[in-house]
Amino acid sequence: MTNDHPQSPPGTRAEPPNLTGSPFDSDTFTSATFVTVGRGPYLAVASVWLLTRVGMVLLLMRDTLGIGGVGREVELYRHWYGQFAQGTFPPGDATWQYPPGAGLVIMSPGLVPWLGYVQAFVALTLLADAVVTVALARADSARLTHGTWIWVCGLPLLLHLPLARYDVQTTALAVLALLAVTARSTAAHQLGGALAGIGAMVKVWPALALIGTPRGRTTREAWTAAAVAALALLATLALFFSDSLGFLRQQGSRGIQIESLGGTALALAKATGAWPGGVEFRYGAIEYVGPYVSSLGHLALLLTVIAFGWLLLWRVRARRWSAATPLDAALTAVLLFTVTSRVISPQYMIWLLGLAAVCLTSRRTAMRPVALLLLPAAALSSLAYPVLYDQVVAGTAQGLTVMVLRNGLLLAAALLAARRLWTTTVTTATATATATATAPPES
Repeated sequence: MTNDHPQSPPGTRAEPPNLTGSPFDSDTFTSATFVTVGRGPYLAVASVWLLTRVGMVLLLMRDTLGIGGVGREVELYRHWYGQFAQGTFPPGDATWQYPPGAGLVIMSPGLVPWLGYVQAFVALTLLADAVVTVALARADSARLTHGTWIWVCGLPLLLHLPLARYDVQTTALAVLALLAVTARSTAAHQLGGALAGIGAMVKVWPALALIGTPRGRTTREAWTAAAVAALALLATLALFFSDSLGFLRQQGSRGIQIESLGGTALALAKATGAWPGGVEFRYGAIEYVGPYVSSLGHLALLLTVIAFGWLLLWRVRARRWSAATPLDAALTAVLLFTVTSRVISPQYMIWLLGLAAVCLTSRRTAMRPVALLLLPAAALSSLAYPVLYDQVVAGTAQGLTVMVLRNGLLLAAALLAARRLWTTTVTTATATATATATAPPES
């Protein structure tokens, strides 16, 4: 009887199975995987998660760190909840700048009627945080040392702010979408696309999670599902609520927020006496007002368009796709759109930490140094807001130093991510093809 499975040649060792993959692949989680890992790492992650999240809740309960008032955003959500109960999106409210899907997150505390609105919102945010942690742990089950820990330990660097914003829920949609599209089955690709489409209706940026899907069947399945889910959700909300697209009026009028890269440039110019402008509270944030602000805003939009053009060029030129490419591309895209934005709110770091964590669940990721840059950037973000926010607004030397360092790290992370993504998918593939073409024929 013949053997259908040839043995490895003497002196060689067969490639070990890849135990790191999407939790949507059923064969990822074999008994051998859990025997290898054991319970220890999971208990360690659960313990650190619990301790850090209790600390975050205690900080939110006190809410006096720095300028204080981080939790006021949830009070604004409660105000909007009352308007949703009347069947309308916030009419004429300059602070409502979110896609209509955000209304679902704002209304979600109504699912927990035995708690007050703020308590229910925080509880649901912690639940979304736990879902992300479990998904990352399962995807990283062979090692449980990289992606999961970036999320579990990185999020508390933002202090209690993640519990008072709905960005953890949005990040959960993007993380689950990425883990699904990197699985093997059509159903997983469609699920990932649907989650990304819903995420785009909640806060736009999760649509970028699909920028790196492999060309062909995976892209068709994921992108079609995303479009269908987004349109279905938009139509449903438009049917039941009035003024569902009113957020577009507010977004188009945004200026240069003080924590953006453009804001840091203006702050430096003001500190040297080269710019005479000032700050003003507009559209729910502190923005710079004065000469050249409008021009700088247009420049930021141009840079965003250029970044999008570069991503399209990368997608056309890329020839070498690995399991990590969709993950690496998503982080790179969101980083590029973040640093070119007119607004960099502190909660944007939640997105970047979540995407970095997903990247590090793959052994083939090129984003490890990028993820390491994001950790000190997150810590500096919490210094900028809320700890030293009055210094940032006043443009003191201390406030300027924090912002220059934080935005310098973000800019370095974005450029490094773009370079490494291009190198691993375009340059390497081109070099391999050239070497193959010029190799002498075998005798």
